[in-house]
Amino acid sequence: MDKSSTQEKSSPIVVGLDIGTTKICAIVGRRSKNGKIEVLGIGKAESSGVTRGMVANIDKTVQGISQAVDVAGTQSNVEIRVVNVGIAGQHIKSLQHRGLITRRDIQSEISRKDIDKLIEDMYNLVMPPGEEIIHVLPQEFTVDNEPGIKDPIGMAGVRLEANFHIISGQVTAIKNIVKCVNKAGLESQELILEPLASSESVLSDEEKEAGVVLVDIGGGTTDVAIFHEGIIRHTSVIPFGGNSVTEDIREGCSVMRNIAEQLKVRFGSALAEENKENEIVCVPGLRGREPKEISVKNLAFVIQARMEEIVEHVYYEIKSSGYEKKLIAGIVITGGGAQLKHLSQLVEYVTGLDCRVGFPNEHLAKNEVLPKNIYEELQSPTFATGIGLLIKGIQKMEYNDTVQAPAEVKVGKTKPAGDKKLGLLSKLLEGGMKFMKDDIPDADFLK
Repeated sequence: MDKSSTQEKSSPIVVGLDIGTTKICAIVGRRSKNGKIEVLGIGKAESSGVTRGMVANIDKTVQGISQAVDVAGTQSNVEIRVVNVGIAGQHIKSLQHRGLITRRDIQSEISRKDIDKLIEDMYNLVMPPGEEIIHVLPQEFTVDNEPGIKDPIGMAGVRLEANFHIISGQVTAIKNIVKCVNKAGLESQELILEPLASSESVLSDEEKEAGVVLVDIGGGTTDVAIFHEGIIRHTSVIPFGGNSVTEDIREGCSVMRNIAEQLKVRFGSALAEENKENEIVCVPGLRGREPKEISVKNLAFVIQARMEEIVEHVYYEIKSSGYEKKLIAGIVITGGGAQLKHLSQLVEYVTGLDCRVGFPNEHLAKNEVLPKNIYEELQSPTFATGIGLLIKGIQKMEYNDTVQAPAEVKVGKTKPAGDKKLGLLSKLLEGGMKFMKDDIPDADFLK
């Protein structure tokens, strides 16, 4: 009994909630003894209330969240109350800013508290109306005019400066996501930008150091994050994804949307030249109509046109970031859209950079809890964001040292404001109140 409770304490249970355009996914897990991520349960639901990464219908989204969380909770035998939620969408913006603090205590070294204060100051930046800061990510620090310091903790110095990568989003879009989570009876521990989460699950530290672009192709959006020297340098969200390809097939081949999706998944290719002229797919016609024949090569031409457009958008972001010539590790594509055949070749052809598909399997610990088929499914690029949100949540818990607060116990931990003591004065007042209560028999009015 004691042994299991200490095991629970040493590895808090965390939940990642990926509210995507095509699916809503809840993943319950914790860090295993060997430092990898042990997934305890996973729940999926169809997402019909989200368009291009933003909530369009609250009720349908709430329904999907509840469904996914119920399945994940049952499978992992955990009562889920607190979740780490992903956020994406066209409204996401990023900017660079510089901040500084002058330290009063010259005798002591720079501590984590100083850095936290510097980061906190950045959250007070004046943003354009209707925008809110989601993340403040420190880049290089400068201590007493000594630039290029990655970790200043333990150094002596008075003037602490830093360059920051600040990510902001629309207040309404953020509120809608939080409202959906709350309506589903959950509390959001943190909102995490989805490309940041995905990068945690599919990129290695060496790639981030060398310079790499993460491209997460989802259903409604394509998220881009550029890393160099281990630091995030640029983020953006492109409002096209796998659903745009499906719509193009629907129109280009004159078929129903569900048929278009099946054609894309089963026969789709991002390079038309890789397909033979004589390959034909037979699609059943509508009621009383003849079946329809579609050339696989023509299907690939439709897909290639849209995928080229998405990759060109990504390439534009790479060029505008100024890091095009510094990306030794090239491009890593992940997300559901990365499963399209010949996509990495197309990316290499358009950008001239090396490309690989990113799988989250390196971070997953083999566990006996999940059935084998579910464990194998988790290793797909589709779950890169969900597993990334889980990793980010665990990192946050470890950073805050809230080891004693697993997911099931987290709610209701905050103390009411009245509990705070105000030093000597409050103690004197409290003593006086106690004296009056004890000495005056009818002192109910003091309660």
